[in-house]
This record gives sequence, C-alpha cells and structure tokens, in this order.
Amino acid sequence: MIVRDMHKSILPKRDQNVKAVIECKGVGIDFGGLCAVNDFNILIKKEEICGLIGPNGAGKTTVFNLLTKVYTPTRGVMYLNDKNTKSMNSIEANQSGIARTFQNIRLFKNMTVIENVLVGLHNEENCGIFESIFRLSKYWRSEDLLKKRAMELLSIFGMTNVADHISSSLSYGSQRRLEIIRALATRPSILLLDEPAAGMNSSETVELMENIKKIRDSFGIAILLIEHDMNLVMGVCETIGVLNYGVLIAKGTPREIQNNPVVVEAYLGKAKE
Repeated sequence: MIVRDMHKSILPKRDQNVKAVIECKGVGIDFGGLCAVNDFNILIKKEEICGLIGPNGAGKTTVFNLLTKVYTPTRGVMYLNDKNTKSMNSIEANQSGIARTFQNIRLFKNMTVIENVLVGLHNEENCGIFESIFRLSKYWRSEDLLKKRAMELLSIFGMTNVADHISSSLSYGSQRRLEIIRALATRPSILLLDEPAAGMNSSETVELMENIKKIRDSFGIAILLIEHDMNLVMGVCETIGVLNYGVLIAKGTPREIQNNPVVVEAYLGKAKE
C-alpha cells in the first residue's frame, strides 16, 4: 500500500500505523537571495529505508544539514520523534535521536578504532567531572562499560580484530564502516548516510548494501541516505524522494521513480522536439 500525496509518506505497509521518526512540513532555507531548499515535505517512519537522490547541487546535503540542525530553516517546521526541533542545536538533535555520516569521512584519524567508537558513546557517559578528574571507582566502572559496548558494536560489523589499530590505517571501506558504527553508538532512531558508497569498489558497495539492511534490522531504526550509485539506491531503498533545485519533484517506490519522466528529465535533460 503506497501513499502518493507529495506531502505524506510513501511507506511499506508495516509502517502505516507507526509514529514518524522525522516529519518535515514546508521546510525551506535561503542563503541571502538564493533559495537552496523550498517547501520540503517528508515523513519517515520507524524502520523505513528511504533514499534522497537528485543531480549535483540539488540541495541534498543542505537537507541533511537542516535535519541535523547544522542549519536553521528559514521557514517550515520539523519534528524529530514528535519534538519540534525549532529551538534545538545539533547536539540536542543528536541526543533526541538523529545521527549522520558525511560525504568526506570525518574520523579522528590519529585515534584508534575503539577510541573513535567511544567518542560516539558520549551520550551514555554517566560520570561527573569530579569522578573523571580524580579517577574514582565510578569513572573506571563507566569506562569498562563503555569499552564493552564499543566492542559489541565493532563485533556486529566484524571489526573487533582492528579495535586497537589507528583509524587512518584502515582501508577506505573499513573507514566508512567505522564512521557508521560511531554514529550508531549515539543510539539514534534515524541514521542519515551522506553518499556512503562514494569511493567504494563494487564488492565494497555490495557489502554496504547488506550492512544497511543489517543496521535497520538489528537496531530497529530508520535510515535516510543520499547516494549517486543507483544500483545501491534501487537495491536497498523502499521509498525514494527526488530533489531538484531544492524542490522535491517526485516521491515513490524504486520502480515508480525509475519510470517517472520528470525524474528522467531532471537527470538527463529535456529531449529536443
């Protein structure tokens, strides 16, 4: 069952009666006289895998920056787990359930793999400044619990054997995986992936597709991804939105998007008459 209203969600049947993780209504942002995103409407449910595609410069990463409160919308309203995000900053948005990765990998390159994951576990730190400064027993108990949790996350993706390796020494695909693990460490209810397959070879992309499905199924979270690799998008996404010049021009299932003439025109241009 598909909902085709552009202002509503396009959902797999299992999510029809489930509360939204993210809902945007008429969201837009201007930079000076430039309208970067306009009248953006989307609704993503608990375990939906949704793609956001469009030509270069369409405004996709700007949408991610709006959702994560790096930018404040010029107009419109956004809800994250039923909370209006108007007064939130990016830290508060993360604590409320949204996490992301970036187009360009942003790991702490001189830190070990497990140290990078521990950074992502900051929301679970329950030790005060006093205990931390004086290294009291509560501090060590907290550290042990966080390290155990970090190793659990690494084990899900088969990376416990590189836990003590410097992150910059990993292969490109493994660095991408680590960035995703660090984001998952914040216990999000929705994970935003910004071009996760960029720079990957075909075998790494296939592995990424499986990992995206594993993340949804293992963690029970929604995933919104920006991607130019159409094989990955069509192979893993249940619903897809298409952005062009900052406007959502189409929304549907992979099959509907592939056969949508407006989408084809946005990517390939209008045929000469």
